[in-house]
Amino acid sequence: MLQETVRRFAVDRLLPGVEEWFESAEFPSEIATELGQLGLLGMHLQGYGCAGVNAVGYGLACLELEAADSGFRSFVSVQGSLAMFPISAYGSEEQKEEWLPRMASGEVIGCFGLTEPDAGSDPSRMRTNARKDGSDWVLSGTKMWITNGSIAGLAIVWAVTDQGVRGFLVPAGTPGFHTRDIKRKLSLRASVTSELHLDECRVPGEALLPGVSGLKGPLSCLNEARFGVVWGAMGAARACYESALEYAKSRTQFERPIASFQLTQQKLVDMMLEIQKGLLVALHLGRMKDASQLAVEQVSFAKLNNVREALEVARKARTILGASGITLEYPVIRHMNNLESVLTYEGTSEIHTLILGEALTGLRAFT
Repeated sequence: MLQETVRRFAVDRLLPGVEEWFESAEFPSEIATELGQLGLLGMHLQGYGCAGVNAVGYGLACLELEAADSGFRSFVSVQGSLAMFPISAYGSEEQKEEWLPRMASGEVIGCFGLTEPDAGSDPSRMRTNARKDGSDWVLSGTKMWITNGSIAGLAIVWAVTDQGVRGFLVPAGTPGFHTRDIKRKLSLRASVTSELHLDECRVPGEALLPGVSGLKGPLSCLNEARFGVVWGAMGAARACYESALEYAKSRTQFERPIASFQLTQQKLVDMMLEIQKGLLVALHLGRMKDASQLAVEQVSFAKLNNVREALEVARKARTILGASGITLEYPVIRHMNNLESVLTYEGTSEIHTLILGEALTGLRAFT
C-alpha cells in the first residue's frame, strides 16, 4: 500500500512537471511539504512526527520516487537520512523536539555539510574547523556539492575540533553562514546543489550534536543514505526499461516492430534480469536492516552493483530508443544523466570496490 501510494504521487504529481523542472534546473520547493504530508520525510525514524516505517518500506518509497527522478529521491534521502537521522541518533532531547517535527512535515528543509572542495572520498582531510569561544562555537570553512544547500533552513555541518570531528546544527540566517548554488549542471538538474561558506560563523554551545565524535558520525549517516540509493537506482532503471519496452513494441522498422528482433529482445531481457536481481538484493538488505543484521560492507556491495547496473540499463534503453532516446520526451537520457551523479555520490564506485576488497582480503588499499 505504501509503495502504491508513493507511485501514484509520483505519477500524478511529479512526472507531469519533471521534464520542465529538469530542463529549467529547478526544484519545486512546494514538493517538500507535500512529501511531508505523505509522511515520507524521516519516515524510517521513530517519534517526533516521523512515520516510523521499516527499512523495506523506506526502500520502496525511494524506488518509486527515483522512478520519477533522482532529484526527488535525493531530497528525501538527504532530509531523512543525512539531516534528520543525525539529530535522531546523536542529538539532545531539546534538538530533537525543536527540529524533527518541523523537518518531518517539510516546514524545515535540511542539508548535510561534509564534502569539501579538497576532501571528498577522504573526509578525514576536511579543513572546516570549529573552535570553542566561551560557551559558543565558531565555525570556518567551505562545503561543496551539498544537496538542498540554499533552500535548507538547517545545515548539519561536520567540522574538525580539538575533540575530533563533531557535528553542528547551523540554522540558515546565522551570521557568517551563506550559500551559493552550483550552476550549469547536466545531471540532477531537478535538485538544488550548493556550496556552504562559513566565515567565523558563531553558534551556541547547544548547537553541537552531543552524542557522537569522530568520523563515525558522518559515515553512519552516509550508510543510511546509501541504503536508499540501493533501492532508488532500481527505480530509475525500471523507468528506462519500461520506456524502452513500450517503444520497442510500437516502433516499426523493416515492416516489423523492433521488439521482434533478436538483438532488441536480448537487450530487454538483460535489462529485466539486472533490475530483478537488483531489487532482490535491495529487498534482502532491507530485511537484514530490519533485523539489525546489516553490515556496512553489504551496503557497499549493493550500492556498487545496483547503481552500476542501473546505468547500464539506461544506456541499453537509450540504444533501443535511438535518436529519440536523447530527448526529454522520454525519461531515459534524464535518468542516465542523473545516474552518472548517483554513481559517484554517497561513495564512489572505486571506494566501494576497495571497501569490498578489504573485506575479502583483510588488507586496506586506499589509505
